[in-house]
Amino acid sequence: MLDKRNKKGPKSDKPFRKPRKKVCTLCVEKQDELDYKDVEKVKKFISDKGKILPRRVTGTCAKHQRKVVEAISRTRHIALIPYSVQ
Repeated sequence: MLDKRNKKGPKSDKPFRKPRKKVCTLCVEKQDELDYKDVEKVKKFISDKGKILPRRVTGTCAKHQRKVVEAISRTRHIALIPYSVQ
């Protein structure tokens, strides 16, 4: 009796391709701080629903992700970007 989980489908013939590792854009630009007044740069790290994008999506390192969250919070606080999108 064959188990459905052990069945190989048509995609199993192709070799697994490892996805390319994302590089932190802030490290490449050698920026220590993300300026909260630069709304266009801050918007790159926000989804269309207004949520902060995670590291695995943006590719930022842990150090810069903390700076991104801080900059987004400051930008929202002084009302340069909305907290949520209607």
